[in-house]
Amino acid sequence: MDILSAATMLFLIMDPLGNLPVILSILKHLDPKRRRKVLVRELCFALLILMLFLFAGQSILTFLHVKPETLSISGGIILFIIAIRMIFPQTGSVAGLAAGDEPFIVPMAIPMIAGPSVIASILLLSTQNPNSLMELSFAVFIAWGRTSLF
Repeated sequence: MDILSAATMLFLIMDPLGNLPVILSILKHLDPKRRRKVLVRELCFALLILMLFLFAGQSILTFLHVKPETLSISGGIILFIIAIRMIFPQTGSVAGLAAGDEPFIVPMAIPMIAGPSVIASILLLSTQNPNSLMELSFAVFIAWGRTSLF
């Protein structure tokens, strides 16, 4: 798989347009300067997590005795809980944060940007192409960069 096709696939899985309304609702109570800082911080955490799973993901999952299927199922459950909270809102915001709180890693970096589907795809790509990790890291960086533009 070449860099451009891997980057496009990862970009589509990250789904920045689908995440945009949720991210805006999470950050709506913050002042615009602080909103930008929080967004950049969360995007950097997401990139760090994606690169960590690209280079050491299989080792981490083997150490924890977690199969990639388990990661996908548990990530889907987390996304389902977030969706239920969006449909039946409680006091606070969409993500379950209290009013005035800002997100820290969860729910913006994980599971919205670096979600289980992206992590599973990165693990699959790195398993299928173990000799081209640098090209895959460039593809991850391209997909992340395009996502951060939204």
